[in-house]
Amino acid sequence: MNFLACDREQPFLMPPDPRDWLPEDHLAWFVLASVKEMDLAAFFAAYRVDGWGRAAFEPSMMVSLLLYAYARGERSSRGIERKCVEDVAYRVIAAQQTDHATIARFRARHEDALGKLFSSVLGLCKQAGLVKVGVIAIDGTKIHANASHHSNLDYEQLAKQILKEASEIDAAEDELYGEARGDELPEHLQTREGRRAALKEAKQKLEAERAESESAKTEAADEAEAEGPGVEIELDSEVIVARIQGRDGWLREARHQLDEHRRREAKPIPRSRPERLLEAERRLQQDLAVERTANDAYEYYRAHGRDKQGRRLGHPPKPFEPPETPAGKINTTDLDSRNVKTPRSYTQGYNAQAVVNEFQIVVAAEVTASSPDFGHLEPMVKATKRELEAIGVTETPGVAVADSGYWNEEQMDNVIANEHVQVLIPPDAGKRNTPRPGWDGGRYTSMREALATDYGGGLYRRRKAMVEPVFAQTKHNRRINQFQRRGRSAARSEWRLITATHNLLKLHKHQIGVAAA
Repeated sequence: MNFLACDREQPFLMPPDPRDWLPEDHLAWFVLASVKEMDLAAFFAAYRVDGWGRAAFEPSMMVSLLLYAYARGERSSRGIERKCVEDVAYRVIAAQQTDHATIARFRARHEDALGKLFSSVLGLCKQAGLVKVGVIAIDGTKIHANASHHSNLDYEQLAKQILKEASEIDAAEDELYGEARGDELPEHLQTREGRRAALKEAKQKLEAERAESESAKTEAADEAEAEGPGVEIELDSEVIVARIQGRDGWLREARHQLDEHRRREAKPIPRSRPERLLEAERRLQQDLAVERTANDAYEYYRAHGRDKQGRRLGHPPKPFEPPETPAGKINTTDLDSRNVKTPRSYTQGYNAQAVVNEFQIVVAAEVTASSPDFGHLEPMVKATKRELEAIGVTETPGVAVADSGYWNEEQMDNVIANEHVQVLIPPDAGKRNTPRPGWDGGRYTSMREALATDYGGGLYRRRKAMVEPVFAQTKHNRRINQFQRRGRSAARSEWRLITATHNLLKLHKHQIGVAAA
């Protein structure tokens, strides 16, 4: 018999060249080349320019590693570290150096900059001619949060947990300090000479870290501002669309403004469980305060407001007293996540929104905590125009198609009139064989007739082929069905990174096809 020898103890006769380990058209080389074209100034700005301190891993290498790992569906920092040992492509990108703690800290430290990579990748897609927006499809998918729905607690349960944590902390301190308070000065600081020596050493250390103290002051000011007065809710009867629905419309508008305030605030989720419990209690109290504000504003409007003819609004509403303690529940692991509805059940997670063109390129990606898609049409169209403007695309989307969950007459009017984008949204869900009761005539009939034409129906039928494969590729093929990090801001950054790597894969496949043609 004649076999080729398999000698695992044979050393390399010449030093190995990593460039020979992968073919030229491999995704790893494409990612490295793409990162060279990106503006990474936001990453480099986070490091000291004087070279002081421990040397950090080069940001472009870390960005390349994360982009490649996410493209391959590997998001665990320990999993990425393992791949850097076992997988040739990872070893080439990382030059055989990194660890899971560095990866996790880099992802948390550069949360905003990683989210902005979406625009950089979209700019590369534009150069390849893949950013065409004649027809765009809007849809959302539910993605699990890094939290369990069993961690949803009401106010009473939350209070019991806070008291339990406080008791456990007291018991641990009693065991550690005994009869002492625990804040006594150390022995070497209990004399005048010892205190002078310690203060002199501290002064020298502070002078060496003066640059870092400035950033610390900024962070302290931000925290003080965040912990300042409560949320200011502006309830104007002229802008509350749902005022005909009575008190519920005012309450819904107040909750929406509170949600927007928390989105802009983007406070990170505390790592300590006691801190998370206290923050959860603060948010429930804030919810109750906003509910009371909206209730008072509605009753004042009913007592003093007038209709379009200038007449008083009639009989005052029945008195309503909000509960003494906050209602509802909040998740104590990821405070921003919600119990959102999926096609089969409910899950603790987020509603990830995406706008996709006919090349299956994601042109806008956002994350919301509300379960239904209702109310997200106009924000996603505006987000699309912002992303296009950021990469220098002057073309305006021609037609936006979405399923019946996006039916919102006010937003449809705004998109058509203000954003100059036509809208095709069926008023009836696909499961219905007959129109909804009361949804006849006017806009409903007009939209049904438009979708019944060959042209309108043909445009709408393209929706599934545009956006659904993006979610299937992400959640099934790449196995990305849960966020790694906690908090809405972190989830948004991760979702934009996920969709950016989807676009990167599409661009890589497109360039391979062009080269082969």
